[in-house]
Amino acid sequence: MKGFMQWFKASNKMKRWMFLILVGILLACYGLAKILVMKEISFTDVGEVVIIFVIGFVSIVLGLIFLNKRTLEVLIEATDERMENKNNVNVKSLIFNKTVYDKGPNIVVIGGGTGLNTVLSGLKNYTNNLTAIVTISDYGEMATNSRKELNVMPLEDVKDSMVSLASKDGEIEKLFNYQFRTGKLSGLNFSDIYFSAMKEINGNFEDSIIKSNEVLNMIGKVIPVTLEEIKIVAELANGYIVEEKSRIPEVVSDKITKINRILISPSNCKPAPGVVEAIKNADCIVIGPGSLYTNVIPNLLINGVTKAIKESPAIKVYVSNIMTEPGQTDNYSVSDHLNAIIEHCGTGVVDYCIYDTGEIIPEFIKKYNLEGQDLVEQDIEKVKGIKFLQRNLSMIKDDLIRHDPSLVASSIIELICDDLKYQDKQNDPQYLMLNTKLREEKRINKIKKNMKKKEKSRKNKNKTKRMKTKSKFSNKYSDRIASIREADAKVRQKREKIENGSTKKAKNKKETAEKIPSKTKRHSSPRRKTQQEIREEMLKKLENSKLNK
Repeated sequence: MKGFMQWFKASNKMKRWMFLILVGILLACYGLAKILVMKEISFTDVGEVVIIFVIGFVSIVLGLIFLNKRTLEVLIEATDERMENKNNVNVKSLIFNKTVYDKGPNIVVIGGGTGLNTVLSGLKNYTNNLTAIVTISDYGEMATNSRKELNVMPLEDVKDSMVSLASKDGEIEKLFNYQFRTGKLSGLNFSDIYFSAMKEINGNFEDSIIKSNEVLNMIGKVIPVTLEEIKIVAELANGYIVEEKSRIPEVVSDKITKINRILISPSNCKPAPGVVEAIKNADCIVIGPGSLYTNVIPNLLINGVTKAIKESPAIKVYVSNIMTEPGQTDNYSVSDHLNAIIEHCGTGVVDYCIYDTGEIIPEFIKKYNLEGQDLVEQDIEKVKGIKFLQRNLSMIKDDLIRHDPSLVASSIIELICDDLKYQDKQNDPQYLMLNTKLREEKRINKIKKNMKKKEKSRKNKNKTKRMKTKSKFSNKYSDRIASIREADAKVRQKREKIENGSTKKAKNKKETAEKIPSKTKRHSSPRRKTQQEIREEMLKKLENSKLNK
């Protein structure tokens, strides 16, 4: 009974079509009854009865069609966990069933950090055949107390990739990042405990990572690029060598130089089992976005990885960074990023480069400028043999400029669709699925944008009601004004610090001057007399001389 009543909920949108069917039945029955009751029928009566019956019959048919359509949509909403906006589901979404996800393109993503996780979280909405190739290394950094206690390898990038590929990433993220605060487990991370337990069960870290794909109900899989701990060594343009990852930006800034090349130690480390096979069987290989010299290039320097990428028939895509990184890619352009990869790995690693349009509100860029960062310059003429695609990839999240997962994923999928179309595979199930999914995503994104615009306009209306004196300009550009004020506040704080420092110095000088002993004051030079005082003294002398006479 409870399940039956669910069909009458307002959110299910069933009652309207049931009501339409009921109205249709009543009209059809009324038309038939009128024919049966009438003794004499005129042409006008026949026309009236026919119209009523046709309206009733059409209402029944339309009601049944839309009721079945809505039933399918409700079933999709209940079963498809990957649908972000279930309020805007369409019957076409049936094509995105789990069996179709399994037939999606085989995509390999190479990198690390937040950039890799952004791409993974977007692409998991298009295919189950996803492989993340990440590094098991802290690049020579100091091990955490939790790792030392449990004797666990540095699996930070592996953990983050697993969170991104999890079907319910929010809950997994909270669980994996949880640190115990009380009892015997105080100071230990849950992720370290989990990987330590998996190692004990499976015998090694490699199997424990592969088995985690099933345990965590992940979409796709995570493979370590190598099972050896690697260390990054940076050779700077002035010949200086930096052997600690965390010190690279600091040393580059202090020496006023740039990174010449990146090396890994040991240089002969082998790829983990499954890495080369995954690259060879890929339909598309995605490199980046992420820290160029510490997340992207080190993975490509593992023996056999670059060779496998060059030999693979897959589409090779590089997703460019939106902002530069201080101490790593200062004043770098899109071509500088690509040239750095070519210098380390040679040509043939990248076929396509997707880069952002750069259409970002200037005030957000101003905030990054204060930290020594800037937009990656979009010069694409300095690199040959690579096709460039300019797409809108950016979004603002928590006042930070980030890659939008859905926009990055749709740009990559569009590229795969274009390649299938070029091969005359328009009737291929994979092409049909991806093309329909792209259309559906665009439709949902349009609805989301319209909803945001309506919400903004509603908020602005409420603000204008509360503050009638507020101008139209301030309502329209309230976000930009707020960001300008924040940037100006930061500049003001810096100035105040400088001024406070100078006033402190002045005070210290005054205090030292006051502390000078009194003896030195006695020997100080006498004050000069004014002309008025000299005249008065002369008059007094004259008066005294007259009295004496």
